Amino acid sequence: MVEHLEPLYLHGIGHFHPENVIDNPFLASLGIGSDEQWILERVGICARRTVMSLDYIRETRNARPVEATEASAYSNAQTGALAAQFARKRAGLELGSIGMVIAGGCSPQHSIPAEACVIAAELGIRVPAFDINSACSSFAVQTHLLCSMRPESLPDYILVVNAENNTRVIDYSDRRSAVLWGDGSSAAIFSPRVPSRFRVTASRIESDASGWDKAMIPSGKHFVQNGPAVQTFAIRKALATLAWARGRVRRNPERMYFIGHQANLPMLSSVCKRAEIPHERHLYNVEQFGNQGAAGAPTVLSQNWERFSAGDEIAMVVVGSGLTWGGLLIEVGE
Repeated sequence: MVEHLEPLYLHGIGHFHPENVIDNPFLASLGIGSDEQWILERVGICARRTVMSLDYIRETRNARPVEATEASAYSNAQTGALAAQFARKRAGLELGSIGMVIAGGCSPQHSIPAEACVIAAELGIRVPAFDINSACSSFAVQTHLLCSMRPESLPDYILVVNAENNTRVIDYSDRRSAVLWGDGSSAAIFSPRVPSRFRVTASRIESDASGWDKAMIPSGKHFVQNGPAVQTFAIRKALATLAWARGRVRRNPERMYFIGHQANLPMLSSVCKRAEIPHERHLYNVEQFGNQGAAGAPTVLSQNWERFSAGDEIAMVVVGSGLTWGGLLIEVGE
C-alpha cells in the first residue's frame, strides 16, 4: 500500500461523451443472445456511447479492432481535448496557464508517442506531457503521484486527461463484453499550490500483480477478462478502500458522497449495500454510459460538480486490471 496525505487542489473537471448511442435494443438486434432483460439483470446498463459508427458495429461486430479507427468519428486526442476545454472553462483559466499534461487509460491509440503529447498538440499547447497508465485505476494513480511530488517541482496548473474510447477494442459478437463498455473522456485541472474549493486530502494506491491476466487488452486484439474473478476482486477491494476513506473523513461522515468505478450497476449496488451507503449519497452514471474505464468515476464527479456544497466530502474508489485499485478523498470548501 502507498498512501499520501498532502493536499492537492482541484480547480475544474470536465467530461465528453460521443453522440452515438448503443442502447439495449441495438445490442439485442445483433443476435448475440443478449435481450434487454438479460442485460439489465446482469449489468444494469441501459445505454452506452461510442465513437464508432453504429452501421460499422452492426455490419462487422468490430471483428478487426485495427479497422475501428477508420470507423470512428473522433480520435482519443479529440475527445480528450473536448473534455479538457470543458474543465478549463470551469476552472476559469486560459490554456496558456496549463504547465503540464498527463494522460492515461486503457487503450491509447499509439504505442508512441504518449497520448498526452497528442492531446497537448490538439489543444495547441507546448508543455511537458507524458502518460501514467494504470487501466481503470489511472485517475487515482495519476492524482496520487501528483500528491506525492514536491510542489516546487510542479507548475501551477496540471491537466490530467483520460480519453477512454474503449469500444474500439470490444468484440460485438461476445455479449459478455459488448454489454459493458461505453466511451467517455474526462479531464481535471489540479494545482499543488493555488487554493480552490475542491481539495484532495488523501490518496491511496495498491496492486496485486499476481492477477495481471484477469483483465487484458492484448496488442491489436479484443478486450478479455475473467468476469467472476474480476467482479469478486472489485467488490472486495472497493469495500476496503471505502473503509479507508471513511476513516479519514474530517467533517460529518453522513455528508460523504461515494463515487465508485463504473464497472456495472450490480457491483456498485453490492458495495453500497454492504457499506451502508444511502442511495442519495451514491453518485453514478454507469446505467446511461456503461463502463468508461479510467474516465468513469471522474465523469461522474464532473456531471455532479454543481451539486456539491461546503462541508461535503467525496470518496472516489476505483479498481482496474493489473490488478490495481486506489482511492481519493476530496473535500469541498467555501
